[in-house]
Amino acid sequence: MAQKSGLGRGLGALIPEGENALSENGVMLVALDLISPNPRQPRRRILPEELGELTASVREHGVLQPLIVTAGRSAGRYILIAGERRLEAARLAGLERVPVIMRQATDQQRLELAIIENVQRADLNPLEEAEAYRQLAEDFGLSHEEIASRVGKSRVAVTNTLRLLKLPDSIKNALIEQRISEGHARALLALTTAEAQSAALRTVLSKDLNVRLTELLVRSLAGEKPRQRRKKPSPPDLAELEDRLRTGLGTKVTLRSGRKGGSLIIHYYSDEELDALVERILKD
Repeated sequence: MAQKSGLGRGLGALIPEGENALSENGVMLVALDLISPNPRQPRRRILPEELGELTASVREHGVLQPLIVTAGRSAGRYILIAGERRLEAARLAGLERVPVIMRQATDQQRLELAIIENVQRADLNPLEEAEAYRQLAEDFGLSHEEIASRVGKSRVAVTNTLRLLKLPDSIKNALIEQRISEGHARALLALTTAEAQSAALRTVLSKDLNVRLTELLVRSLAGEKPRQRRKKPSPPDLAELEDRLRTGLGTKVTLRSGRKGGSLIIHYYSDEELDALVERILKD
């Protein structure tokens, strides 16, 4: 008799008895040891606390959302496309089989689907996301626009994320360890040498600077003169609007108000990023 423990009531009703049995909804029960990890999985780290919570949930309720797999090279074997955390949690919870859905997928599609799942769940750190985009660009020849279309991001966001790979290891490690945010890392990219970027990082960490103060530090190190303080306070919604623009365009934006109107400054850090910004603004 097929084992039902750990499947959950809703999913259990969909899956008939029998080894690797296929339901009308395309869900099968597959033994864990028949599933190999996705060699194109962009995620490199699973936080222990996240996995612990998920394992407890799987032990109590089962794997409620099927994993996505594709056929392996050997008969009866499968390659995981999406569901890495659920698979590992099932192992830790002591399950013998997990529900899966089969899909036909090429090597490129396995990478794309894994990226999409992780990005939608916010499971990738910025460098893992950047490395996944790099693989799509270099290994499969996709443009930044094509990558953006596939993963549901703007071209500017893809370009900015890829730029993180140019950072020195000291900053990459600080970003992975969450000692700085992606906003800090992008600000440090404005410095032209790895030595200057690493030196600025030390100041950011020692003084616990936020992103805005980091941007001011970078400007001062780059030789830019600090702007004079405004004599009058800015409208209360100006900072919020500035943040919305920064999020929408994927780059640093500065709003300055004056007596009659004001100015909008959009910052860019490479010719490619400028091209992407112009295209995005005109397109929208």
